[in-house]
Order: sequence, then C-alpha cells, then structure tokens
Amino acid sequence: MTPQATPAVTARWEFAALSDAGRVRRNNEDAIAFDPALGLAVLADGMGGYNGGEVASGMAIALLQAGFGRWLAHAGASAPPRAMRRAMQKSVDETNRAIFEAGAANPQLRGMGTTLVLAAFGADRAVVGHIGDSRCYRWRGHDLELLTRDHSLLQERLDAGALTQEQAALFPYRNLVTRALGIERQVEVEVGEHGAQAGDLFLLCSDGLSEMLAEPDMGTILSRNVSLAQKATLLVAAANDNGGKDNISVLLAQAAVAGGRSSQQGH
Repeated sequence: MTPQATPAVTARWEFAALSDAGRVRRNNEDAIAFDPALGLAVLADGMGGYNGGEVASGMAIALLQAGFGRWLAHAGASAPPRAMRRAMQKSVDETNRAIFEAGAANPQLRGMGTTLVLAAFGADRAVVGHIGDSRCYRWRGHDLELLTRDHSLLQERLDAGALTQEQAALFPYRNLVTRALGIERQVEVEVGEHGAQAGDLFLLCSDGLSEMLAEPDMGTILSRNVSLAQKATLLVAAANDNGGKDNISVLLAQAAVAGGRSSQQGH
C-alpha cells in the first residue's frame, strides 16, 4: 500500500507531511509532527543501535511539541526574534538532556541521538532551528534555496576547501554528523530567520530525501500544479525510485495567497 501524506490547513499556512521507511531499512527512525494552530513543524532523524533511533526521534518530537509548543501558544509565532531564539534553545536544552539521560540510564539505548529541524511559521517569516543534517529549503517562484547548513563532516570538509563537489559525491563518511540531539550533555541549535511571502513553500526533510533526490528534481516536483499532500507523496516516491537507501521524511508548509488558499492547490 502506498503511503499517503497527511494534509492540514490553517488560516495562514497549509501543511502536509509524510514519512516512509524507504526501500532498505526495516525500521523507520524518523519522526515528524506539525501543529497548524501554532504554525509549528518538527522533524527528527534518529540514530542509535537497537531501537535507540526511534526512541530518540520520538522523544524529540514529543518534548519539543510540548515545551516549545507551549511557549508558542503563549507568545505567538510573531514573537520578537531574540525571544524566539531563546525559547528554541531552552526547549532544545531540555529535550537534549532528557534524551541524553535516557540513553545513559538504559544500556540498550546508550549513544542514541537524533537530528532536528524545527520551524515556527508566522505571518511573514519562518524561524528555523536545526541540528545535524536534516534540512529546510524554501521554494519561491522557480528557485529552491537551502536555508540550513548541515552539521556534518562532509560539510566541514567542503567549507574548508578540502573537497570539491565532485569529490564530495564519493566521500565515504557522508552520513557522519558533527552535531546531534542527545549525544552530549549540551548542544547548540542553529537558528535562522527567513522571510515568507504569499505562495512560499518550505520543505523540511531528513537526509533520506536530500541524499536520494537532487535539488533540481525536488524543484520539479514542488513546481507541479497538484495539492501539497500530493507533492509530499511524489517527493517520497521519487526518493524511493532512486534507491530509498534511508528513511525518508518530508514536511511541507506553504504560505497562503489572497483568499486564504495556497498557490498550488491542484484538483
């Protein structure tokens, strides 16, 4: 049975999300959640032996929905940027500590951790925090822009000029992240504020999508005149068609245009 994306609509933003185990892995260690009422989206890609990855990503989603979600419900998605950054870091600190302590207390979960991409969507902006190599893109017009920079050994080598883009494709440690939630006692979430215009489409994804699907191919799917839920389904299907070597998760959020509808509703 083909998995179907879960759509939801709020007055300002439309959301759709889909997670799939892929073609190779038996378990799905990714976790995703969104809250249209708060404009909140969270995606985590777990790692660790036994069931550690699933536990870590599940804890991250639940705790951030509760902690940061509670703050958003009180302060609103249009809260001042500095306050938003502080609230994200505080919630991440609490979540990181809980995952780290759970791993330390249970030998089967020791060393578990998770990547994270967390977004709060307001009237004219998106505040995005991330840890690891899960990503956030913005599709505007006909341009796909990567808004996050991977916390990975590969990215560090690229930044240092030690690898060319051609060499990067063959780099043997592509999946080694340099920052993750729950691995150490402290972790810093990298937070960016990005403008949002009517029709903008934000894509949050695990590396199971970005490693399997080139950015031009992502753009081709995002440009299609179909519903947001169909776009999520097409993205996952394309990653699976290209090998599906990892769990694949996508979370789409699109800013409404005049009249309260997103720019690509489809039929």
